[in-house]
Amino acid sequence: MVKSMYHFIAELWKRPYDGEMKEVMKQRLIKWRREPAVIRIAKPTRLNRARALGYKAKPGFVVVRVRVRKGGLRKPRPNKGRRPKRMGIYGFAPAKSLRLIAEERAARKYPNLEVLNSYYVGEDGNYKWYEVILVDPHHPAICNDKDTGWICEKQHKGRVFRGLTSAGKKMRGLRKSRGLKYTIKHKWKKKQRERMLRKRHEASRGARDPWQVAAKKAEE
Repeated sequence: MVKSMYHFIAELWKRPYDGEMKEVMKQRLIKWRREPAVIRIAKPTRLNRARALGYKAKPGFVVVRVRVRKGGLRKPRPNKGRRPKRMGIYGFAPAKSLRLIAEERAARKYPNLEVLNSYYVGEDGNYKWYEVILVDPHHPAICNDKDTGWICEKQHKGRVFRGLTSAGKKMRGLRKSRGLKYTIKHKWKKKQRERMLRKRHEASRGARDPWQVAAKKAEE
């Protein structure tokens, strides 16, 4: 069977830092580091992924590359005036994924456009880069398109800030996981079960109920 161009592009992107793509990605990252954090580009870097997510080379579609800093929200350590618990150094992990943060930054940069979707394009030691597909909900070419016309309706306004994009739904635990392990639904069910069995005390962040522990010791 004859394979399309998109098949070979997808094969290269399976291992973007090895083989033929290694030198290309190196030169790209050197160039991208010197560019602004949010920059509009003429065409997608990963054409196969962009097309799969709804991109079309027609008026009304805009592609933006966004740079997001990697790592946790670490803060400088205060030298006085706080007990260790209140230093504010550890435990500040963002609830949002970097991909969703990139989508929101692109939407703020272009407030007249709506986020359709996004995809990963590269990373180094300090940053990750995502390309965000934006569409103009007021453009006739978008509103008359049978595939993207739905985004012109008013209920989809500001969808990225309401967790309605693909990255937002993943963050909210709305994937069809059916409560698989390590998903939000699984954690919620586990906590509910522990509350029912009186094995969870909310003030102790997952510790057992002290009354139950005392009763168990008495039985022993």
